[in-house]
Parts: sequence; structure tokens; C-alpha cells
Amino acid sequence: MPTKGTHRRLLRRAAAGCAAALSLALVCACGTNQAGSSSSAGAAAHPSASTSASTSASTSATASGSPSTHPTSHTAPATAPATTAAAPPPAAGAPSSGIAYGTATGGRTVALTFDDGPGPATAQILDLLAQYHAKATFCEIGPQAAADPAIVQRIRTAGHRLCDHTVHHPQPMHTLSHDKQTYEIDAAKDMIIKAGGPGTEVSWFRAPGGDFSADNRAIAVQADLRPLGWTVDTRDWARPGVDKIVDTAQRELRPGGVILMHDGGGNRSQTVSALAQLLPWLVQQGYTFDFPAS
Repeated sequence: MPTKGTHRRLLRRAAAGCAAALSLALVCACGTNQAGSSSSAGAAAHPSASTSASTSASTSATASGSPSTHPTSHTAPATAPATTAAAPPPAAGAPSSGIAYGTATGGRTVALTFDDGPGPATAQILDLLAQYHAKATFCEIGPQAAADPAIVQRIRTAGHRLCDHTVHHPQPMHTLSHDKQTYEIDAAKDMIIKAGGPGTEVSWFRAPGGDFSADNRAIAVQADLRPLGWTVDTRDWARPGVDKIVDTAQRELRPGGVILMHDGGGNRSQTVSALAQLLPWLVQQGYTFDFPAS
């Protein structure tokens, strides 16, 4: 039978062993929790960083404005941002990007438009228009306007309107790069304004051959020009004969329509003769002359 001293020593050893076991258990438990906490914090930090980067990218895009319309000017990010910067709204008073296919006032009106000039026939066409108090819109090639500023100024003085028809009349225009299309539109407008003198306004852009695209329409709007189409193609450029030109115009015209003819780009004697017949017919039919919607 153990003595009292021995009994006390056994009790102290048992207590020490329990304390050691308890301490080890606490260390293991705390270590596990700390490791788990570190892992959770890392997992939480990653999406936060991603969100922050996305937000920063979005904020940067918004601050710099809308992205370039040229699709090849961007490099796609490795991961898609959480948000995409919205394109800025059109400036107040900016023209519509929709192609104009009618007159400004509608009703029994007609808009006469002449492309590819100014040329040798432009003066004769102006004489005929003055005879019938008719107004028209001239869609001009930039260098041709620059080469004959006097006729551009005569067009303005007579109360007619001007339209941008590019620098080089490229066809098909939509195959050009964004920068080249921008040059074709902006440079032509500058040439026409310079030829017309102070106060000259250019209100529309007509793509050669009617080859409009989302890109060149957006470029036109940025240049404060509305895309201009037509409803009647007389095909006078092909010189099908005076009677054919007149017949096409009379047969296809509807109130509020836009007639396409040409004062440049070749021999336009058939156009002049056809216009001499078409103008009195329009007056007899009760049409008045208007400009395209802008």
C-alpha cells in the first residue's frame, strides 16, 4: 500500500500529464483554425482584387469616353471586366445616323439631288433650277469643289444646299479602314467649306453608290452630317437616254421623295435635257421643292 507521499507524487504526475494533453489539444485546435482563417482570407482577397481591377478598368473606360469604332483598335482583356462602359449619348443637336430617305417637310414635295460635281454641267443645271424657282442639294467631290470655288459659291448664293460626297468616290466604301473612311468624309467636308467661303454649311453625307455602313454613318454624324439616301435613281450616270431618265423619275417618284441625278462624273448633257423636261412636269403635278430631312 503506497504511503501518503507516494500518493501525492502520483497525483502531481497525473495532473501534469492532463495539463500537457490539454495544452497540446489547444495548440492543435488553434493551429487548425489559424490555417483555415488564412486560407479563407486568401480566397476572399482574390475576388475582391478582381472586382477592384474590373471597377478600375470600367472607371478608366468611362473617363476616356466610348471606345474606338474601329474593331481592330482593341486588344481583348484576358478576363472580361465586371462592367462595360456605356457609349456616350449623341451630342445635343447632332444629326440622326439614320439615312434620310425623304424631304424635310413631307407632303407633296420633292428633293432634287445632284452627285459627283461640280462639273461642266453644274452651271446649266443652276440656270434651269433658277428658271423654275427650284431648290436642290449638291453632293460634291472634295477636290472638284476645291478646283472650282466660284461655282460652289454660286450654288450657295442661289440658296441651294451642299452635301459631302467624299474625296475620291471610293467604291465599295465600307471595305476601307476606319481611318481612311474618316479621311474621305472629313477632308471632303473641309474642301467644300473652304471652296464655299465663310459661312458655308455642309449638312449631309452621301456614300458613293449608297454604300453606307454603321462605321461611315457614325463617322458622318461625328462630322455633323446626316447620311443621305434617295428614293428615285434615274441612272442618268449610265446615259440611258433622255426619255428613259424622265420616265424613271416620273414613274418612281412619290410625295416626299428624293431624286438622284448627277452634275459631274462625265458627260451630263442627257441629265440637263431630262431636267429641262422634268422641272415643268413637277410643277404641273403640284410638287414644291424642298431639301432632304436633316
